[in-house]
Amino acid sequence: METEKLYYADPFLKEFTAVVLSCDAGKDGFQVVLDRTAFYPEGGGQPADHGSLGGVAVTDVHEKDGVIFHTCPLSVEIGARVTGVLDWDRRFDHMQQHSGEHILSGILCENHHCDNVGFHMGADMVTIDYNADISWEQALAAEAAANAVIYADAPVEIAFPSREALGELPYRSKKELTGRVRIVTFPAADCCACCGTHVLRAGQVGLVKILSCQKFREGVRLEIVCGQRALRYLSAVYDQDRSIAQQLSVKPVETLAAVERLSAELSALKIREAELETQVFSHIALENAHCKHALVIQPPLRPDSVRKLADTVARASGGLAAVFAGEGDHYTYALVRADGGDLTALVKALNQALNGRGGGRGGFAQGSVQSDKTAIEAFFREQGEISCAIT
Repeated sequence: METEKLYYADPFLKEFTAVVLSCDAGKDGFQVVLDRTAFYPEGGGQPADHGSLGGVAVTDVHEKDGVIFHTCPLSVEIGARVTGVLDWDRRFDHMQQHSGEHILSGILCENHHCDNVGFHMGADMVTIDYNADISWEQALAAEAAANAVIYADAPVEIAFPSREALGELPYRSKKELTGRVRIVTFPAADCCACCGTHVLRAGQVGLVKILSCQKFREGVRLEIVCGQRALRYLSAVYDQDRSIAQQLSVKPVETLAAVERLSAELSALKIREAELETQVFSHIALENAHCKHALVIQPPLRPDSVRKLADTVARASGGLAAVFAGEGDHYTYALVRADGGDLTALVKALNQALNGRGGGRGGFAQGSVQSDKTAIEAFFREQGEISCAIT
């Protein structure tokens, strides 16, 4: 006997009473069947409702052959009349997301002659896949149209048309349907076969906001948020932007220009830094060109700067340059032989003695060690590889 689905008669029903028909133990708890329910089971991309039955938590809901099973951690007395209470915040959020997706998808599919081929309602956002190449600008145009439908606040039309009437309707559907078909219509936006719960008026969606539009398979994937999720998301973005604006001493609407200005200044400073770094490295190399094999120990540098200094010193001396940059017991290193000679044996011994890792070929090696300056100097003295130590 199929469960009476109260959520179709009144999707805003938050509390109800029902008789417990069965309660069987399962791997995830007890599977409770009622004569009627307002709990929506997972399906069509919409997650299941949560809540409680007679004070016992409902953690999942699913449907099989018209019968709805409520997953509970404890048993519920068979034959008892229990009160079901929905987690309304969760249900209303799902209705806002699902209805907003319908409005947006109806507009996109109509304008771009495509299909919604994937829909997932996650905890943070909704993802929708379309089999058409939709640009970001086109997606934003559809977003504006969807919000205009929401502002118009027309009532949502839900019906189970006859087979004859159904044949005349231009409704969206992902597959061939049999039996009674439930049609959900958002005037001026969408007409679609759907088994999910929806708001009663378009205005209850509140807002549709597209977060991204990325190439996906033969079409695109959109990430969206609706209603209260959209408000929370946009509020968080604004709070972050306001904090950034305070750091930059500008108004929130001026942060992009301020960041672009800082980025340009940073790029100029990086160019100047590279120029000064080249000058300093050349100075170090020229002052020590007489050192056939030099050990150079410097404060922390970027890995590419360590290699650059090693190259510069090796070219000036024509020999081996071993450059270490860091502090405490952590240093990065670069070894360069000007003649391209093999460094395999030296690197192996270095890594073993100084708790290091790294390697290379063709007269170059790079890596890091977990040893201090004294240990590094002692290693090269023992190796007899170095004629000068530069710090």
